Amino acid sequence: MNAPLGRLRFPVEASRGRRYPEPAHPYRNEFQRDRDRIVHARAFRRLEDKTQVFTAGISDHFRSRLTHTIEVAQIARTTACALGLDEDLTEALALAHDFGHPPFAHAGEEELNRQMQRFGQAFDHNLHALRLVESFENRYARFPGLNLTFEVREGIVKHSMDFQPGQFPGLEEYLPGLRPPLEAQLIDLADEIAYNTADLDDGFSAGLFTMEDIAAEIAHYAEIRDIVETQFPGAPLVVRFLEALRMLIDHLVTALIEGTARATLDSGAGDHEAPRRHPVRLACFPAPALETNRALKLFLHRRLYNSPKLVEERKRSCQSVAALFQFFLDNPGRMPAPYDDLARRQPLHRVVCDYIAGMTDGFFLRTCRQFLKPLC
Repeated sequence: MNAPLGRLRFPVEASRGRRYPEPAHPYRNEFQRDRDRIVHARAFRRLEDKTQVFTAGISDHFRSRLTHTIEVAQIARTTACALGLDEDLTEALALAHDFGHPPFAHAGEEELNRQMQRFGQAFDHNLHALRLVESFENRYARFPGLNLTFEVREGIVKHSMDFQPGQFPGLEEYLPGLRPPLEAQLIDLADEIAYNTADLDDGFSAGLFTMEDIAAEIAHYAEIRDIVETQFPGAPLVVRFLEALRMLIDHLVTALIEGTARATLDSGAGDHEAPRRHPVRLACFPAPALETNRALKLFLHRRLYNSPKLVEERKRSCQSVAALFQFFLDNPGRMPAPYDDLARRQPLHRVVCDYIAGMTDGFFLRTCRQFLKPLC
């Protein structure tokens, strides 16, 4: 397949630009500059100590939020390259897609959302990521935030959801009612491939299931397992597992490339703006791979995410987040600058939420032990 969607590639020169105009760089285009700003951001470095699924300390080999992000970027860039789309825009979005995740993975997000609902508001990690790159990452003298291009900011909030006018009043500038460019549409599915296969790897390494368990519930994996057992009968078990995992990743990435190419060609889309106006997203899996992906999700929910060990960890994490949230509501002066200053000018619950959401797992635990020793 030779760049079948090159005509739909988002042209960097068509960017709506930055909130604060800047002179062009002589060697890097605007999306390359965005990518580099994301990599140098503190929010990117903090991903190293944020939980993906297994908390730190169980093993040195399980994914963190940072290693997961790198895997998403690799899959997304490969897909964009094969389709002839803009690799730099795609990579920038992949590298920033988890910026807004709080400590303790989805358990932390769910608990922060519950806390914010007490005040008639909500917490969403994608919307928080936008706040990070627009306000909290202050590395430049001439403007707040990272001053990313419109397309990267839009992709941060829309890579995994579409929204309508009025649905999110603070996001009206990001073209509600329209889908994001095709590069951004790739990110959510690249994310699914990365975390589903990585979680399969980590769950297997943790001894929560076997290759036979996976094959019993996922038909395509059973076919892969049989191929591996035939080709490498004498290989160690872990090597046979990794061979099968590699084949599964290749199957899903190839399916994403071919499914997106077919859907886009069938749609008749003729330029980079056409995917925005199409009734549905054009990045997609074909039916067989969609079923494999669905079965993989169901298997992981049953055998990994809802395993007793992880359920207990999530419960403990939620209790800690709720307790620390209440502590700072009661003691806003115990937050460091600039959060204690912000608490005098903004709703306190919003400031507390932002402070906790920015913490790494390790910093959260140190803070919790400092103020709430019996609980943490």
